[in-house]
Amino acid sequence: MPEPTFTFPVIGVLRSCFRAKFGIPRQPGLILEATGAIELLPPYDQPNAVRGLEDFSHLWVLFVFHETIREAWKATVRPPRLGGDQRIGVFASRSPFRPSPIGMSVVRLRNIRCGHGKVVLEVDGVDILDNTPILDLKPYLPYADIVPAATGGFAAAAPAAEALPTSFTPAAEAQAKAIEKRFPGFMELARKVVSADPRPAYQREPGRIYGVFLHDYEVVWKAGENSAVIVDIRRASPL
Repeated sequence: MPEPTFTFPVIGVLRSCFRAKFGIPRQPGLILEATGAIELLPPYDQPNAVRGLEDFSHLWVLFVFHETIREAWKATVRPPRLGGDQRIGVFASRSPFRPSPIGMSVVRLRNIRCGHGKVVLEVDGVDILDNTPILDLKPYLPYADIVPAATGGFAAAAPAAEALPTSFTPAAEAQAKAIEKRFPGFMELARKVVSADPRPAYQREPGRIYGVFLHDYEVVWKAGENSAVIVDIRRASPL
């Protein structure tokens, strides 16, 4: 008997501060300064489609891992939380490399804008790449979605927020403050993204230079033994 297949419409697109995969938090809500905007697409861009949503503080976002789609899937993956050298079952992980490349994130709903033929949901705490296709939105229900007695397996506790304490050179700090005029919160966003240490476990050489792409800028930073320094922030070339 052939496997059943389904086709789902894309209801919207998420415009995110993350312009490349490297640097994206590994779970939602870890960096509230990570902002995004969900733009609903026709015919779903109707104010009536989001009526009542303003009464909820958070949303479930179901989306497509559109830049990690592969023809073949593997039964096991290497989660970053386990150092990247231990395999577990794909269904025991939140890896983007899945038989069905569907992701889900809970985000904070900051505002809903309706007008000029558009419906836009402004959200915080995203862990989603820019231009990600959105499949569905659902309100977060605290009484049902919080399970106090739940256990978290290999990820029982949140990762350290300051895994790699981060500072700015004077020049980079001045650049970040200038960018704040256009993107409020940019300086703290950059610091938190770098301090979360987005490097893969096998790539921890002190002195190496890295870059993360946030909004329209590349944040260039240098890794130390147990800290990092943001050394430059420059306009990013189109990816």
